[in-house]
Amino acid sequence: MSNRLSKAKRIVVKVGSALLVDQQSGTIKGEWLSTLVNDLVVLKKSGADVILVSSGAIALGRRTLGLPAGKLKLDQSQAAAAVGQIALAHAWATALAARSVVAAQVLVTLTDTEDRQRYLNARATLSTLLKQGAVPVINENDTVATSEIRYGDNDRLAARVASMMSADVLVLLSDIDGLYSAPPHQEGARFISEITAITAEIEAMAGKPVSGVGSGGMITKIEAAKISLSAGCNMVIASGHELHPLKRIMDGERCSWFLAEASALQARKRWIAGTLAPVGRLIVDDGAKAALDKGKSLLPAGVKSIEGTFVAGDTVSIIANAAEFARGLVGYDSDEARKIVGLKSADVQKLMGEDRSDELVHRDDLVML
Repeated sequence: MSNRLSKAKRIVVKVGSALLVDQQSGTIKGEWLSTLVNDLVVLKKSGADVILVSSGAIALGRRTLGLPAGKLKLDQSQAAAAVGQIALAHAWATALAARSVVAAQVLVTLTDTEDRQRYLNARATLSTLLKQGAVPVINENDTVATSEIRYGDNDRLAARVASMMSADVLVLLSDIDGLYSAPPHQEGARFISEITAITAEIEAMAGKPVSGVGSGGMITKIEAAKISLSAGCNMVIASGHELHPLKRIMDGERCSWFLAEASALQARKRWIAGTLAPVGRLIVDDGAKAALDKGKSLLPAGVKSIEGTFVAGDTVSIIANAAEFARGLVGYDSDEARKIVGLKSADVQKLMGEDRSDELVHRDDLVML
């Protein structure tokens, strides 16, 4: 099971406030953070993309502002987040820079992963950061998010990010080492090392939040597992209390693995094929059809005409000889797509700019029917 993490090509790691911030001093646990970043760099050197979802802004900011202990009002939380986010970003940037890795701060709200256009924009930004070798450090934008549009915890936010980015593994570093059949201190509590489906029995095992500064608990972790598994992403809950927490997972430390039936790519293609209604049609020639049959992307050169009105990210049918044989997420708005129909890749970039893709539908966003 430990190999699941070391072999993953894209990993999302969620770090909770209770692990990152010392509850007594209200400051970053420097030694712990340093060993975690060492683990992240090892994964990056093995070829994996790494995305961080980090709590801690409110926990850092409340002490600086002199806010009282206990539950804060929304405006107090937002003020604490505004102050603490600077310290949080600085801590991650400094620790990663010491290993010659660039950190990128990304603040999101619920709308950014629920609204279609914002989802596409966020996905494109994160994809570009990963291509450039950076490590995105994501947190909820608590400063502006109202109670109605908040995730409220970073477990579910991390799962949404893992789904959006087609991650292979989501790691939830926690103050508990995994899922138990009952609260761990109770006699007879049984540790659950592997979960393949979120059943009513599994949901019943979730308890109340146990950390002193975080907002999550096992309930939110089970909700995160639902999101992850439906996207084809494995998820692991592991203790983060010790140094080198990711290395400990890879070394076989006890943890709970939630295993998806299909891979992230398979789940994504199933989603494209079965749940998204096409809003346009791309009519292609026999050469393009043959290329798609071999697993290639759809290039403008093989497209004969376009029907319908759509925006980048919409689902389109791909037609050859009057029959739909594939479906995918298109990379251009319909107006732009019509300008590049039939053009070779070099001509597409001359017309649209070198920063634009020469693919109308990327192979990872395309499913053969």
